[in-house]
Amino acid sequence: MTGTAKATVFIDNERVIVTEYRFQPGDNTGWHRHGHDYVIVPLMDGKVKLLTKDGESFAEMKKGAPYFRKEGVEHDVISANDSEYAFIEIELK
Repeated sequence: MTGTAKATVFIDNERVIVTEYRFQPGDNTGWHRHGHDYVIVPLMDGKVKLLTKDGESFAEMKKGAPYFRKEGVEHDVISANDSEYAFIEIELK
């Protein structure tokens, strides 16, 4: 990924990759394809814009409310907030 969001990998072992993503307003992850099933845990309430091959959509994120996605998701995630936003991504190997 070549986006502007700050990615910090906390764990990368034979079972999981745990990464924190921190966004300033308008920051993005960069276009990417998820090579593993994954769980996202928002660290604060916020909103993200999701760009996919089918267009764009917005998602409301609630602090501490995780969600799961299967391997193969392709998108760019862009902060749609007026202040810093962050989440933890847990990839399952």
